[in-house]
Amino acid sequence: MLRRIHLRDFVIVPELELDFAPGFAVLTGETGAGKSILIDALQLALGSRGDAGVVREGAPRADISAEFDCPTHLSAWLDEAGFDASSGSLLLRRVIDAQGKSRAWINGSPATVTQLRELADSLIDIHGQHAWQGLTRPAAVRALLDGYAGLQTEALVAAYNDWKAAGERLTAAQTRQAELLRERERLAWQIGELARLSPGDDEWETLNAEHQRVSNAQSLLDAVQSALHALSEAEPSAESQTDNALSQLEKVADYDARLSPAIEALQSAQAQIQDAAHGLSAYLHSTELDPSRLQELDERMSAWLGLARRYRRPPAELPSLLAQWQAELQQLDAASDLDGLSQALRSTRAAFDQEAQRISAARATAAPKLAAAVTQAMQQLGMAGGQFEIALQPQEQPQSFGLESAEFLVAGHAGSTPRPLAKVASGGELSRIALAIAVTTSQQAQGDEAHSGGSVGTLIFDEIDSGVGGAVAETVGRLMKQLGRERQVLAVTHLPQVAACADHHLLVAKAAREGQTFSDVQPVLGEARVAEIARMLGGERLSSTSLAHAQEMLDLSSTSAAPPNSNSESTGATARAKKAKS
Repeated sequence: MLRRIHLRDFVIVPELELDFAPGFAVLTGETGAGKSILIDALQLALGSRGDAGVVREGAPRADISAEFDCPTHLSAWLDEAGFDASSGSLLLRRVIDAQGKSRAWINGSPATVTQLRELADSLIDIHGQHAWQGLTRPAAVRALLDGYAGLQTEALVAAYNDWKAAGERLTAAQTRQAELLRERERLAWQIGELARLSPGDDEWETLNAEHQRVSNAQSLLDAVQSALHALSEAEPSAESQTDNALSQLEKVADYDARLSPAIEALQSAQAQIQDAAHGLSAYLHSTELDPSRLQELDERMSAWLGLARRYRRPPAELPSLLAQWQAELQQLDAASDLDGLSQALRSTRAAFDQEAQRISAARATAAPKLAAAVTQAMQQLGMAGGQFEIALQPQEQPQSFGLESAEFLVAGHAGSTPRPLAKVASGGELSRIALAIAVTTSQQAQGDEAHSGGSVGTLIFDEIDSGVGGAVAETVGRLMKQLGRERQVLAVTHLPQVAACADHHLLVAKAAREGQTFSDVQPVLGEARVAEIARMLGGERLSSTSLAHAQEMLDLSSTSAAPPNSNSESTGATARAKKAKS
């Protein structure tokens, strides 16, 4: 549910803050007062496209914030995206500067406009005054029917994509058989060359180290022999010199304790010299010249370097190159396997057909139910005898959406033949039919949400009641009031009958100050609300008759059903509109 909206320097609004309550709220006002400003602002807060034109003239930026109750099913999405979900509310903010640059925040953290759009479908549904135009498009019709049936079509689309991809792989393999065969032969020959070398993953580094050691074996032996001689065999040697120095100091050590550190250092040096001499002696006994091993290493390294030059790769990359070619060969084998590809095509087509038939059966079950519900709503909206049908037409070829398209057919009165919605001539009929569909599907969506834990909590009607009046307008108001018992409803309307049914009434007014035009939104109560209903009935000149009629309409509405969480006088909304500074 929408809790609050705050605007600053948006179009012709200097600053405005509104709190919202559950139930059915209307926005009314004179033509051109800016009744759709709040809806436009909400759409921007939810990621719609914005430009510098939304910034109030002379202001550096427009700032829009909207706070919602956070639906429970969005908590995981918020956590995964790194947004705080602990408060139980969802604060969306959008700023657009005078150059058209946009920034966005979710619960105080920077966000992208795409992330705002991802939240939109979980927060509000908006039905505009030309909603019927969308109902003439097959995709929109199908989406409404699938939503009414509670269908999720992601698995169907995935199965379709798998089937089409399998078909493309088979076709490509059939047309490229000769090319694939040549490519396979080339890869197999290259793999054979590298496989004969059988390069180990870390072999090149080990091979280099051993070759360096073996090729310099004589120099190593000479150096070790010289070092050993200097340490323990020469006269005098390092070991004998150290022994002599230690012996001299130990004779006089008792006379001065300050010699102890030097004695300890010599003792340590003596032990280290002995260890080094022992290690060098062991090295000499374990190392010998091996010309045959050197030849083996030369030949092995030559083979590595030859293949590395041929395939223009560093020698250390030969093992990974072999693995890459082996993987490519497996892919070529799979791509050349026409029997396997044909089997994959049959399998993916069967999976698609199974899912598509399930979707088709669900649509066939839901279509007459939705048609009957909309037909019933049409009777209440001044189209007695009218009939609504949903035609499911088989496709010549399967599509990602299934095996059939859907179209809305309408008969405006008894005895007429249902025709496609786009061919219904009357604008008033189109608006009423769109309203009947909106109310029916919205009620169904609310039931589905209660069952599934979803929470699209706010439904907005933007002058969708255009073209209706009289008793039909009263029915529209009662329908919206009834819908407001289940979810939050916000309607922009010019009909007094609809406005009188609202639980909360917001008045949009436009005024000029110091050569600038400003728009303001305020809740109306009591006599102010009666006066606004009377204005909607008879114009600016209020008579006692129009005022009495307006009061009667409000009285009848308040006795027909109690507003949710409010008394009959409460609007459930408060406004704090700041005056623009001069």
